Amino acid sequence: MSSHRVPGTIAQVLDAALASHPHATAVEAVSGAWSYAELDDRARRAAGALWRLGVRPGDRVAACLPNDLDIVAAFHGAQRIGAVWAGIGEALTAGEQEELHDLCDPTVVLAGPRCLLDSPDRVDPGRWAELVARDEAAPHVDPDIDAPAGIAFTSGTSGHPKAVVHSQRNLLLPGAVLVATRGWGSELRKGDSFPLTILNLMVLSTLLTAQAGGCSVVMNRRDVEGIAEWISSRRVTVWNGAPAQLYDLARRPDLDLGSLEEVWSGGGDTPDALRRTFAEAHGLVPRVTYGLTEAPTIVSIDPDGEWRPGTSGQVLPHYDVAAYDDEGRRLSAGELGELRLSGAAAGPWADRWRPMLGFWERGGIRPAEPGPVPTGDIGTVDGDGWLTVLDRKKLVIVRGGANVYPLEVERVIAAHPDVAGVAVCAVPDDRLGQRVAAVVESAGPPLDLEALAALCRRALAAYKVPEFWSQVDALPVNAMGKVQRALLPGLVEPRRRPGTA
Repeated sequence: MSSHRVPGTIAQVLDAALASHPHATAVEAVSGAWSYAELDDRARRAAGALWRLGVRPGDRVAACLPNDLDIVAAFHGAQRIGAVWAGIGEALTAGEQEELHDLCDPTVVLAGPRCLLDSPDRVDPGRWAELVARDEAAPHVDPDIDAPAGIAFTSGTSGHPKAVVHSQRNLLLPGAVLVATRGWGSELRKGDSFPLTILNLMVLSTLLTAQAGGCSVVMNRRDVEGIAEWISSRRVTVWNGAPAQLYDLARRPDLDLGSLEEVWSGGGDTPDALRRTFAEAHGLVPRVTYGLTEAPTIVSIDPDGEWRPGTSGQVLPHYDVAAYDDEGRRLSAGELGELRLSGAAAGPWADRWRPMLGFWERGGIRPAEPGPVPTGDIGTVDGDGWLTVLDRKKLVIVRGGANVYPLEVERVIAAHPDVAGVAVCAVPDDRLGQRVAAVVESAGPPLDLEALAALCRRALAAYKVPEFWSQVDALPVNAMGKVQRALLPGLVEPRRRPGTA
């Protein structure tokens, strides 16, 4: 394929592989494997089943399904009839699943064993299998690549999720760029253990591997032994995980990860110390990524053979990312401000990217504000495109008029070898407005909190040093491994450490 070619529609994403190697494995999962020819057939059947259920172009199809073959076929089938895909996480509570359901208002919900929704649009596995087995084709639909195709729910740091709407164009583009810039081909075996109900993961699995002509390995385990077993037994060559998963794997040099050629880390900050310990254990330096639901997915990644401490890689060539001040003025390279995203205006990927279509609200799309997309992250981009994130704009702690960026403090604490995880948050204070608190997770025995405070005092200005410390068995995280920061204040002990002001 041409190095800069993007399929016209998702219905065409399998075409190149179908023409050159239709019997090669396209997807492997816990229940089996499908060749490209079989995936194409299952996608056609899924499109027919959805049509029989009353789904028409523009209708929403929600899926609350496990990581297995069915969710891949259903996604491809929905795209072939111009439906709008929305994933509902299995790990969510009944109330959270209902909130997402009501937000996207689907015509059909494909329900798996952990779907807690009780609604008339629910289709259980037995009914779905029966419809797919009928093999009734849907009429031909020629989707508009710039029409709504998928809804990605933001995890957010507080409040209710937003429903970001993307087109088929933008769902296909990340795979095209990554395949071209990484030089991948049919040898690619990309493993993903994050839930495919997350739209970004569908983009980075089947839509990416199909453009390389490789295999998507859909993993149903997220624990350290399960991940290693999948990587070893399925000979995974590229795997992406959360920093906590890399942390666990780095402490298990006995596990066989020898098939891996690349390891990506995303969904949270990856300390430089973790990169080194993982490399010592398994011979690969994890490639740190910076992603965004509104992009969608990866915006920057470490290039081949190079990484720079504290950064989140280089901006991918279809994007233009820069820091902006509070008045919306673009800052010079290297200056600190809010990172904003737009499409590249020069180079081989110029003018390929389009902004997200907007937010799904009350049965329609509320367009996004014009101009570069604000990320909500404070950081810098240097003259060579290396991106550094200092913190979320909304998470900045204002202590007595001075700004404290939690990520800056977390990086210091995370450097301690006994710390498995850390999250820093604000505690309200009548005098200063806010004070700094740290919630830490131990890698083994109880942590010496005074030693951690001393570590911070050596590396940080006094006003940045946490005044409240709490130790927990595990930090609260969501399905992507991101810390649920809204829960942190409830974990903070209601007293300051001795010696704090």
